[in-house]
Amino acid sequence: MGGELHIDPAEKIRTNSYNVRTPFDDTEVKTMSTQTTLPKRTIIRPSALLRRGGVHHPAVVDQAQQRAASIQLRIADAITAFAGSMNFVYLHVVIFAAWMLWAEKSPWPTLTLIVSLEAIFLSTFVMIGQNRQAAFQQAKADRDFGSTEKELHSNTTMTKQIEQLTKRIEQLTTEIHDQVITPPRS
Repeated sequence: MGGELHIDPAEKIRTNSYNVRTPFDDTEVKTMSTQTTLPKRTIIRPSALLRRGGVHHPAVVDQAQQRAASIQLRIADAITAFAGSMNFVYLHVVIFAAWMLWAEKSPWPTLTLIVSLEAIFLSTFVMIGQNRQAAFQQAKADRDFGSTEKELHSNTTMTKQIEQLTKRIEQLTTEIHDQVITPPRS
């Protein structure tokens, strides 16, 4: 083991630091803190995905092209992206607080109506997003199945060719062996 460090990965999850024991002295425990930087979560809209380019799964590109082609789907993507962000939450906190504090003396009936209507529309956009995700997963699964089947066929063909070559090599080796080791009788 000479000089290796033993790191408890469960400790990293809990405390964002490692408990390290050196193999030279098991009683000594050193803590090494780490800084983890999470990448900023970005919302990828289909039109942005197509503009950026890069290497993407073909099913992703197909879905992005279909969604970018329809104005209704682009609007639904924009609303879903905004409704799923913290900016949406902050905006609602400000609007509802202002409504309750300054807009009406008894804001609850009207506010309840507005929130209920908003929930109806947002749930529709959630279902649109789920349908989009299901269609994407199905397209990706179909494409992956097709490529896997092609790969399986290719591997099967190569395996058969290797088997034929191996048999031919064995046959030639046997012929050479018979001629070299066992000379012909005269």
